[in-house]
Amino acid sequence: MQSGDIARQRLAHHRLTRPDLATPAEVVRWFGATQAQEYAWSLYAIGLRMPDAAETTERAVEQAIADRTIVRTWPMRGTIHFTPAEDAQWMLKLLARRTNLKAASVYRRAGLTDETFARAGDTLKQALRGGKVAPRKQLYTALEAAGIATSGEQRGLHLLGYWAREGLICLGPRQGKQPTFTLLDEWVPHARQLDGDEALATLTRRYVASHGPATDRDFAWWSGLTLTEARRGLHLVAGEFAQETLAGLTYWASATAVSAPQPPSQRAYLLPPYDEFTVAYKDRSAALDPAFPNDPFTILGPVIVVDGRLVGTWKRTLSKEAVAVSLRRFAPLDATQQAAVEQAATRYGRFLSLPVEITWQGAD
Repeated sequence: MQSGDIARQRLAHHRLTRPDLATPAEVVRWFGATQAQEYAWSLYAIGLRMPDAAETTERAVEQAIADRTIVRTWPMRGTIHFTPAEDAQWMLKLLARRTNLKAASVYRRAGLTDETFARAGDTLKQALRGGKVAPRKQLYTALEAAGIATSGEQRGLHLLGYWAREGLICLGPRQGKQPTFTLLDEWVPHARQLDGDEALATLTRRYVASHGPATDRDFAWWSGLTLTEARRGLHLVAGEFAQETLAGLTYWASATAVSAPQPPSQRAYLLPPYDEFTVAYKDRSAALDPAFPNDPFTILGPVIVVDGRLVGTWKRTLSKEAVAVSLRRFAPLDATQQAAVEQAATRYGRFLSLPVEITWQGAD
């Protein structure tokens, strides 16, 4: 296995070379979780793994939230992700509560005590009970009425984030452009309950199947687990996956993907910021073209991928009539590759149900 093999195999694992997952829930379940703090972009990250068909639109992915098949919450790394609705509770229990423990000093600095959190939890239950959804400002008003200050040191956000990580609340469907919150147990009343090694093995299995080839350090970074915990998870599923060594590192991947030939792909992809293809690894060097800036802010932004390598960046400008896509290449592209990039831009327009206006800049 060479570095280029890692990049191309990841395209397959990420279901980019064969976007055949039929629903948003299938996409999120395949990955285990997908990063989602950039709301509109995260919808496209899901759409990219679905067939390029008329029904694969931003509105269709967003409908999955309203239909309660995927849930947006804070399961890992203190960052918002989509999770399969039925798996949100056990993932929060396995991964998220440690974030609250790590944030103890932040909470103390904000003047948030155990008693404050308990009263806030009771207030949120009362405000949302009965299947209600409410925007953040409405919940802040309820907390203030209960004598719990929400301003200063981001107290309100800390209170909502804490109780999301504890599994009390989650993000609901948007009201206009405003996010809402709801009680997780009422929103998803029949959630799976996994504990201990079963939960760890399930998460590990999904990560390797969807993100391989990946190392133990990649898995620890993505999940927020300690390296010891990540290695235990890999031990639990060791018989299910192939292992290969490159430059002294062991990479885990689907055995079928490792054994299959990996010809260069002429397909290109416009990935949104924080796409799993870029964000889900401690070491992202396998995906970098030599001409691409080795800068995390650029790598984790909207990028152009050709043959598994990051070769450029892109920007979008939305209007009611069209989406303008500006493409910047750092590496030279031949005519076939450039056409593939433009096809990827056109696909993005179809996802938004808008025509696309394409411009180029950068290396010839």
